[in-house]
Amino acid sequence: MIKLNKIHHIAVLCSDYEKSKHFYTAVLGLTIVQEIYREERQSYKLDLALNGNYIIELFSFPAPPKRPSRPEAAGLRHLAFEVNNVEETRQYILNQNCTAEEIRIDEFTDKKFFFIADPDNTPIEFYEQ
Repeated sequence: MIKLNKIHHIAVLCSDYEKSKHFYTAVLGLTIVQEIYREERQSYKLDLALNGNYIIELFSFPAPPKRPSRPEAAGLRHLAFEVNNVEETRQYILNQNCTAEEIRIDEFTDKKFFFIADPDNTPIEFYEQ
């Protein structure tokens, strides 16, 4: 059997680089590890970290197709972040002029969670530890 150590990173493709860069850094608070512009591809690659751990590569490409979210399509469904307090997190998100779903309770774990969407409508979940 293969031995996996951890998830190295998640790649996210965005349609508006500056808007998504702002969302992932200013709203979600991820820190920039490295930012590269690749002239030959007309593309940015932004490496982002959470608590010092590299987790997301944010890519921009000219005119990428829209992500099918509704109805849900096969493939990666959403990103989920663990938080200490769902109510405080949701209020913070609302204060950042973002739309947030109502808080729900996971029927199997009794944990609280809610969803938002990034600028390209990628679902992002906040799940209470």
